[in-house]
Amino acid sequence: MWNRLLPVTALIAAVALTGTAHASPTPPVGGEQLASRGLVRPDGIKAPPTTKATSFVIADAETGEVLAAKDAHGRYRPASTLKMLTAVTLIPLLDKDLRVKPSHNAVNQEGSAVGLTTKPIYKVDDLMKALMMSSGNDAAMALAEANGGLDKTLQDMNTAARRLQANDTVAKTPSGLDKPGQSSSAYDLALIARAGLANPEFRRYVGTKIAKFPAPKKYYEISNHNKLLWRYDGMIGVKNGWTTKARASFVGAATRGGHTIIVAIMRHEGFFWEEVAQLLDWGFAARGKVTPVGRLVDPLPVEAAAPAPQQVTTTPMASAEPAPLLESAAAKQTGTSRTVGVVVIGAGLLFGLVWLGYGLRRRRGSRPPALGE
Repeated sequence: MWNRLLPVTALIAAVALTGTAHASPTPPVGGEQLASRGLVRPDGIKAPPTTKATSFVIADAETGEVLAAKDAHGRYRPASTLKMLTAVTLIPLLDKDLRVKPSHNAVNQEGSAVGLTTKPIYKVDDLMKALMMSSGNDAAMALAEANGGLDKTLQDMNTAARRLQANDTVAKTPSGLDKPGQSSSAYDLALIARAGLANPEFRRYVGTKIAKFPAPKKYYEISNHNKLLWRYDGMIGVKNGWTTKARASFVGAATRGGHTIIVAIMRHEGFFWEEVAQLLDWGFAARGKVTPVGRLVDPLPVEAAAPAPQQVTTTPMASAEPAPLLESAAAKQTGTSRTVGVVVIGAGLLFGLVWLGYGLRRRRGSRPPALGE
């Protein structure tokens, strides 16, 4: 009996290990074309200007039309562009006049900081300016504390991402500092920026060039890190980011003639301001004249937003030049989770057949096969 079972069990084991499955992959959010890792552009117009960014999206904020993209759903480390999600999440939850006393942990956050002290001299409004203008990691943690703590804030952020259908985004920090498993995509950053720009308070924070910031004695001035606010006609925000592992990321939005174009780039090696300006110019020239290659989807109703899915944790790399964090949209829809499911099912069937053979042999007075026999 055992010998007759071997071919069957071998077949089941092979299926389990290869992860073979016949389910169709889920279409990527925003349209089939956005699953491409390469450049996706409309016909009838010259290609977008060249950029050194690994991934980018050019979109019309009003209509949601994606005008061109490259690796739109590729998942990369977002760096401080993740602070857009922090602001989108917390602006509705926190009274802007609430006084906050930052903890020692908050004021000692690594990386970019606005220079907080552990004194109750800051309003939420001040911390939001520090977050979005000066990219203060200390302000991000202080806001998380004001919202009930880090764990609650991350849960709120990931729930907000699911509601926006920013399914490539996983927040592990409120600041964007690199942490295993944290990710976003150019498509998601454009989605988050679009949602933020619909909020007048968000627009005020990202569009302010210079502001007074409280200090133990009087105040000092902080300035916006978005250089295009001074250089590009119609620029209204949004946010830049940088870490040695993420490289440069940026989301910019500009308004001309009553229309707003959003450009999101990820994993750029250096000075990107002029390239983004050219991509914005192309977007204004293309809007309303071409067939879009995709669409920025609308948020889900609040009650329909599912909890953030459990994500695969990646191991930090020693190199400052890591590969993309995870796979692109087309691959990830048919990847790890399906393979694990098939392995579990196949192993269950294999165990059942082995047990059946064992039972039959016991009836004949035989010993069960040893492992590996």
